[in-house]
Amino acid sequence: MSTQMGELGSVSRSSSWRTPAIIILCGCAIGMLGFGPRSALGFFVQPMSHEYAWGRDVFGLAIAFQNLLWGLGQPVAGAVADRFGLFRVMCVGALLYAGGLLLMRYSSTPLSLNIGAGVMVGFGLAGCSFNLVLSAFTKLLPAEKRGLALGAGTAAGSFGQFLFAPIGVALIDNFGWQQALTVFGFLMLLIIPLSLALSTPPVASTAKAAPADQQTFTKALAEAFGHRSYVLLVLGFFTCGFQLAFITVHLPAFLVDSGISTQIGGWVIAAIGLFNIMGSLSVGYLQNSLPKRYILSAIYFTRALATLAFISFPITPFSAIAFGAVSGLTWLSTVPPTSALVAIMFGTRWFATLYGFAFVSHQVGGFLGVWLGGIVFERFGSYMPIWWLSILFGVVSALINLPIVEKPVQRAVAQPA
Repeated sequence: MSTQMGELGSVSRSSSWRTPAIIILCGCAIGMLGFGPRSALGFFVQPMSHEYAWGRDVFGLAIAFQNLLWGLGQPVAGAVADRFGLFRVMCVGALLYAGGLLLMRYSSTPLSLNIGAGVMVGFGLAGCSFNLVLSAFTKLLPAEKRGLALGAGTAAGSFGQFLFAPIGVALIDNFGWQQALTVFGFLMLLIIPLSLALSTPPVASTAKAAPADQQTFTKALAEAFGHRSYVLLVLGFFTCGFQLAFITVHLPAFLVDSGISTQIGGWVIAAIGLFNIMGSLSVGYLQNSLPKRYILSAIYFTRALATLAFISFPITPFSAIAFGAVSGLTWLSTVPPTSALVAIMFGTRWFATLYGFAFVSHQVGGFLGVWLGGIVFERFGSYMPIWWLSILFGVVSALINLPIVEKPVQRAVAQPA
């Protein structure tokens, strides 16, 4: 808490214009811009596959790499931001994100697609996505504003999905997929000026610092991965990534295969984003009064039930949009309680780093969801095995989160010399 208050004091003295409202507003705008284009990439599967005679496994592998590298890059970006401040990390991330989308626009081989959509966009997201926005909220905002701000930052990503899905479909239909990617790429550059509001100061260790602030990077990791509740949280987060990435990339094509138009598919993805605004804000509010482990368990179990109902009946425009709405209520709703639990357990000093490692698990799940989706479809001509695997993972994660203990870790108190 002393570190947090010191940061708040530093921010208020050096940047009086950065009120909590400005910080939240700019952070939400970054979350919207960062999450929007990557959530609409599923609509580029068919036009790019037709253009270059690729199988869906080619596009699926590129986006799988994106998810994996986003996850692997997140703790690195978080550690750099924790130590040296957020602004530089955000700038590099935005430039990589924009460059990756533009390279994707000119990709004519699987290798260039993997570099652009996979490597550059993946590492770019690690540096400028809503994960670092949530870290900035945790560090810069007072505790009483944190819960709702975390929900709002997560909901902003969902609004980006709601906004960019139909925009992406409209741009592809009217101007072509190349021009759509160009527009998306240049929009990412807006993240750079917005990130000024989220700038956090570099942290220098002092002999008089609290024990949490004296903690080194390696000690923080050892403490976290030796803590049973953190490990359970990380394992459960795997399922979130698996489900979200599979649906984001493969649901539009699955709906077309089921006789649903591309336009309806766009509105299904938009419905996910729209309803997750409500879901994320509601969870952000509820986590102040309900145990976060129970919220997470309920989210994963609801996803499993929604998926089971969706694949058990004929696919129609109504059932597709209804599935999008129910999925949306639980889409990114795992993020506020997950990030809040990390802050409760370990404080804010290494928050971006430790949440980043939890996000690695999320993105490993995302990698497998996208990659296996493409492989299974090319081999069997159906996504059904992945849908059933998603249901199984949802039930397992609902159970894994129940034993989590929502208390700070016990640290030795530094004794005076």
